[in-house]
Amino acid sequence: MENFTIHTLESAPKESQPFLEEKVKAYGYLPNLTATLAESPELLEAYLMLHDFFVKTSFDKDELTVVWQAINVENDCHYCVPAHTAIANMMKVDPEITKALRDQTPLPTEKLEALRNFSLAMVRERGFVSDEELEAFYSVGYTHKNVLEVILGLAQKTISNYTNHVAKTPLDKVHSKYAWSKATIVE
Repeated sequence: MENFTIHTLESAPKESQPFLEEKVKAYGYLPNLTATLAESPELLEAYLMLHDFFVKTSFDKDELTVVWQAINVENDCHYCVPAHTAIANMMKVDPEITKALRDQTPLPTEKLEALRNFSLAMVRERGFVSDEELEAFYSVGYTHKNVLEVILGLAQKTISNYTNHVAKTPLDKVHSKYAWSKATIVE
């Protein structure tokens, strides 16, 4: 089977090159996910736009991390869990939150746990969440707007998680210390 191309600034389609240049300028290197998405300039642009929109939502840094990592872990994304661990560290998210998300253990607050549970319900039930799941989400202070914001985060993560699955995107060296694999949960 032919591998997906991990583009460079030079090999990427012309329409993707400005986006890649932005990432190199921002990070000092070209992330492998971005380099893989570059094959489709339209998908790359959509992913980057969704990311920019999601970070502008009403969620704070802890809540953004919960939505991203809950979905990453649920989708068993070998690339995104380590990358978002690094992002959480850069955002100064409490390491207890990051560890709980990676290890699938309880989060430190009822509100963050409700956000994780709702995000997981959205993924697992493909948006067909029950009235009880919605009520549990609203009961800790979340709103209709927050439901829609979770959907926005889910859209972004669907692009990255699914791309990483089919492309088998290699982990960036800078994130290798955060390598992760899904724990086997014994019931």
